[in-house]
Amino acid sequence: MTDHPTWHGTTILSVRTETHVVVIGDGQVSLGPTIIKSAARKVRRLANNNVIAGFAGATADAFALFERLEGKLEQYPSQLARACVEMAKDWRTDRYLRRLEAMLIVVDKSASFILTGTGDVLEPEDGIAAIGSGGMYALAAARALKPEGHLLAEDIARKSMDIASDICVYTNKNYTMESITL
Repeated sequence: MTDHPTWHGTTILSVRTETHVVVIGDGQVSLGPTIIKSAARKVRRLANNNVIAGFAGATADAFALFERLEGKLEQYPSQLARACVEMAKDWRTDRYLRRLEAMLIVVDKSASFILTGTGDVLEPEDGIAAIGSGGMYALAAARALKPEGHLLAEDIARKSMDIASDICVYTNKNYTMESITL
């Protein structure tokens, strides 16, 4: 247990359907039991708007990872999987990067990945990925909603985040959502 409050919480969700892939994130930043900001932007477009990334974890750490990922995307254009693997290798082996506390969801037209500091590059089987304190609530809701077939990716994402924000005290309903048409 630490003697000082820590930054905590976030929910990031990605939903892939036949026509779209979306990444949505809440805007709440908490320090211990206090909400510091309600409109943080945790979802960003990268690589000339061809890639969307969302982060959960320490903000400064996430921005450092976004910069590193952007460099990998420039080094391996149109190769998201390779850029993510190279990024994960650096993240795990670099002394500075190893200390960064964040997770990323990264998507493009063809693939979705979860990246972690332990070297994981995970591609979800069902096109749904979630991270953060409310991530498992959003993931469960999206998995329940997706098979209905008549909902758009944006609708599944928004409804799933609403459910997560009703359960997780570190998740609010001030969303940032980005999408790519497939």
